[in-house]
Amino acid sequence: MAAEVQPQPQPQPLTRKPILLQRVEGSQEVVNMAVLVPKEEGVISVSEDRTVRVWLKRDSGQYWPSIYYVMPSPCSCMSFNPETRRLSIGLDNGTISEFILSEDYNKMTPVRNYQAHQSRVTMILFVLELEWVLSTGQDKLFAWHCSESARRLGGYRTSAVASGLQFDVETRHVFIGDQSGQVTILTLEQDTCTLVTAFRGHTGGVTALCWDPVQRVLFSGSSDHSVIMWDIGGRKGTAIELQGHNDKVQALSYAQHTRQLISCGGDGGIVVWNMDVERQETPEWLDSDSCQKCDQPFFWNFKQMWDSKKIGLRQHHCRKCGKAVCGKCSSKRSSIPLMGFEFEVRVCDSCHEAITDEERAPTATFHDSKHNIVHVHFDATRGWLLTSGTDKVIKLWDMTPVVS
Repeated sequence: MAAEVQPQPQPQPLTRKPILLQRVEGSQEVVNMAVLVPKEEGVISVSEDRTVRVWLKRDSGQYWPSIYYVMPSPCSCMSFNPETRRLSIGLDNGTISEFILSEDYNKMTPVRNYQAHQSRVTMILFVLELEWVLSTGQDKLFAWHCSESARRLGGYRTSAVASGLQFDVETRHVFIGDQSGQVTILTLEQDTCTLVTAFRGHTGGVTALCWDPVQRVLFSGSSDHSVIMWDIGGRKGTAIELQGHNDKVQALSYAQHTRQLISCGGDGGIVVWNMDVERQETPEWLDSDSCQKCDQPFFWNFKQMWDSKKIGLRQHHCRKCGKAVCGKCSSKRSSIPLMGFEFEVRVCDSCHEAITDEERAPTATFHDSKHNIVHVHFDATRGWLLTSGTDKVIKLWDMTPVVS
């Protein structure tokens, strides 16, 4: 009797995902910002509990503070320059405090303090090439100071509290994203600034900005759960929308060498976007008083409802063609990754039939950090990502399985 041949299970493709390397715990309140120390297994963090800590990896494999420094006010933000080891810290009381760290990261020497804002400092950037410190505050002021003398060089009033700040050294353009959803571009001189333009694309406030100086592209994250890629250098006004989060986008980082965008959100999601694909702008939504597929009147079109003796319908829009359609003519759902829709969205029936399997192929990967992220820092040299969350924990990730 012949032996029965059992079917062999098919090998499952390996799911690539970030590898959690370390949890760094000990802060009493939320860690508002933290950075990986280049060429060292170390982390610098500033917290709402007023502490500045430099964590170094010990022989035990754990990270312990080599520096524990208590500030007079909660630490809201920071900027660290590895070349000079200059650490600039923004405080809740509007002060910016500057320090120099020793080569072994065991000592922190105060340099100067200056009152940059009338209230909490929201963002801070140190520009080594110009010896400037750029900052924004809850007083709706963008300011820049000389890092050598602490003298204020200039300021600009924003329409709302700024929550995103980026700078391009070559053009001296500063990008400011605020809570009204506006992005403002200024050109800075030594003691004056010129408004270049201001634009909006989000329905919520801007929560994060990220600038790619090579492709000359600006990314903005928002409380409306979306990311927008603005083609600044192309001068065509192209804006590509990316939908991949279920909560507000909190932080952005860009890997230039692989052309991948990392976005992190309040939903705990880490999304890695492939930006090396030809993406399409989402269409403008068209206005109509009746369905542009079946001509059924919408509920406010009383004349056509009366003439045709039909009940008015609710208006929807196809995310692919932008046409105004009724529910019956847009009963299907589809992802459209090249338009930024990684999740399934409403499309009209004819567009649903036209979308190919290739067009539905995802252009992003999704990963769960298991904490609500408030800040990230990416070290492209090692492929490490730092996330800090509302749970007061810093997590270090090896991103090489997904960013490569």
